[in-house]
Amino acid sequence: MFVKLEGRTVLVVGAGVVAEQKIDGLLAAGARVKVVAPQATAQIAKWALCEVLEWHARPFSPADVDGAHLVVAATSAPGVNSAVYREAETRKVFCNAVDDLENCHFYYGSVVQRGDLQIAISTNGKSPALAQRLRKQLEAQFGPEYENWLELLGAARETLRAAENPGDPEATKRLLHQLASENKFEQFRQHAKNPSTGKGIA
Repeated sequence: MFVKLEGRTVLVVGAGVVAEQKIDGLLAAGARVKVVAPQATAQIAKWALCEVLEWHARPFSPADVDGAHLVVAATSAPGVNSAVYREAETRKVFCNAVDDLENCHFYYGSVVQRGDLQIAISTNGKSPALAQRLRKQLEAQFGPEYENWLELLGAARETLRAAENPGDPEATKRLLHQLASENKFEQFRQHAKNPSTGKGIA
């Protein structure tokens, strides 16, 4: 699920290794993370000490869901996860209980990320192992050069949109598709390997 979480509160119930992995991604997305768990990993405790997140060292309470835009239940206790899900459901808040299909409104995808390029693989929770294998294959196919390539495409799009006299919109659309073509990408990649060729994205 691609969600803009900048400045939004996300409740994470649980503070073990799995929760730590989820929290890391939430923090990277700019979310305001609130953690509820009696104990926490060293990393989560450190984040709390540095005020990167808010940690309440106690068991889950229904009122913890109040004000949350998203909820993640990442405990090893199925009863707790289902209780978190029920409270989220009551408040119409999306909830994901890790590895618990019955208590999920959404599933975490396995994601390949190259800057702003994100490719997500989902198996609807049926086989995270397959999703991880496919992610590794896609990581090999879409290398780190795609990050710079996308930055150039974004700059080209903004330049065209900012033009005072953009001309024919359909012509602009065709140009943008041409710039994003496989041929142009190969040209970009060769230029990155050998800048002396003088060939860029244009």
